[in-house]
Amino acid sequence: MSSIELKDFDWLPDAAHVDVNTVAALFGCAVPTVWLRVRRKVLPTPRKFGSHTRWNVGELRKLLQGEPA
Repeated sequence: MSSIELKDFDWLPDAAHVDVNTVAALFGCAVPTVWLRVRRKVLPTPRKFGSHTRWNVGELRKLLQGEPA
């Protein structure tokens, strides 16, 4: 996990993107659980940037605040 991404999550713009380890830390689960929740449509679908998979910060914030994904 990028501790910088997690530590600075509140300061990231909504247009920023974070990795799977950061998502797992935010939701208090393991990385495989993140992927399970994506398949079950509980978490938003990530985007691919070349070989990197990232989640949109704005979408994650909405979900953390109780809004649907």
